[in-house]
Amino acid sequence: MTTTVVNGVNVQALLDAREVLKTSPEAAQFVWRASSTWRKGVHSTTTIEKFFGLGAEQTHQAASVFEADHPAVFAADDNGITPIEYLLVGLASCLTAGVASVAQNRGIQLRSVESTVEGNHDIRGILGADSDVRNGFNDVKVTFSIDADASKAEIEALVAQSQKRSAVFDALTNPTSVTVEVA
Repeated sequence: MTTTVVNGVNVQALLDAREVLKTSPEAAQFVWRASSTWRKGVHSTTTIEKFFGLGAEQTHQAASVFEADHPAVFAADDNGITPIEYLLVGLASCLTAGVASVAQNRGIQLRSVESTVEGNHDIRGILGADSDVRNGFNDVKVTFSIDADASKAEIEALVAQSQKRSAVFDALTNPTSVTVEVA
């Protein structure tokens, strides 16, 4: 008897795309964009709508708008999460999506996947209170709780493969060239 795994991931489309991009690497060059507008204080609104990929300009089905601010304990209005918390959102989302994709590809039925991401941050750096303290996270911890038709070893392998293929994990754990310009 064959069991159909339904995790909502079209693995065949992903595998087909991988094969096409092996022979057309220029189509794999994507440019993701975010446009941010200052509102007041330390509040900004960032919109994501268009990107470049597969050799042409692309548009998401709908624009996504993100509010960023600082909490009241930082003497701000708390109109959104802090910018550094968006890194946690990106990491949690990328790793969780990766687990679903890998599980689908390996024929593992998921019942639930939850991830908790915590970043330890000494804010003396960003406040200029101690020049020896870095501005970013000191460390980040990701904890998964996964209920699936799989052994603990198979679940650990899902998470390991998700981590291996995660663009956000890679960007956070490896140096990335960032250029800042004024127009």
